[in-house]
Amino acid sequence: MRRFALIALPYLWLLALFLVPFLIVLKISLSDIALAIPPYTPTLDLSAGWEGIKNFFGALDFENFVFLTGDDLYWRSYLSSLKIAGVSTLITLAVGYPIAYGMARAAPEWRPTLLMLVILPFWTSFLIRVYSWIGILSGEGFLNQFLMWTGLIDAPLQILATNTAVYIGIVYTYLPFMILPIYATLEKMDESLLEAAEDLGCSKLSAFWLVTIPLSRAGIVAGCFLVFIPAIGEFVIPSLLGGSDTLMIGKVLWEEFFSNRDWPVASAVAIVLLLILIVPIVLFQRNEQKAREAEG
Repeated sequence: MRRFALIALPYLWLLALFLVPFLIVLKISLSDIALAIPPYTPTLDLSAGWEGIKNFFGALDFENFVFLTGDDLYWRSYLSSLKIAGVSTLITLAVGYPIAYGMARAAPEWRPTLLMLVILPFWTSFLIRVYSWIGILSGEGFLNQFLMWTGLIDAPLQILATNTAVYIGIVYTYLPFMILPIYATLEKMDESLLEAAEDLGCSKLSAFWLVTIPLSRAGIVAGCFLVFIPAIGEFVIPSLLGGSDTLMIGKVLWEEFFSNRDWPVASAVAIVLLLILIVPIVLFQRNEQKAREAEG
């Protein structure tokens, strides 16, 4: 019984916090917009029992999903979000991996301090941290003032309200999510493997590419997922740091829900976004499982 409870606990967690909300959003996405509170007319009436379920499947349509294909705003938002999230993930990896590597190779007595410095930003509100970048990147902000003081520029740079500011905000915000899983894998790595590679004729750089990188692959993949998944649906950072040309699906989703109050279309946008995120994860897990079976 205890074993069954232990196995059932994560499934109950997924049921309560993923499947049930997903079904609610799916139900709204198949509804019709209405001037009401909430602003939609559900096509599924469970109070009518089996008859309501039969009527639902008889009148089932995907007009809200079809509407997404007819307006280029949505597919351009998806593509732009994929681009921004993908580039931000690569930049975060390029910045985070050396930091994680340095932490893992630091003296053991320094590692807790370095780890605390990485997670220190979480002690401050996410919104305040994003707002602080407005003061740094604005025309009269700290960065422009510093660059003009050093003589590197004569006029303030236009950084705020651009995609560059969005990249900076995402990389800064999600950098700890990249560093921590990579650090966890590098810290457990057996350094004798590097010594063996060097004894076999590898240079330090070759040993790094042939030994360290493959052994830290699990941390890299985990970090990339932890950055890419929330970044693709981000709306606070593009809203505060981006400009009118910054197009991300999170902003579109927010506007559909709270400005246009078109909950059915907004729910359809959310369902498509969720599918975009789930499909690569499922395919990756299947590939990993096949690789483990082949090794076994």
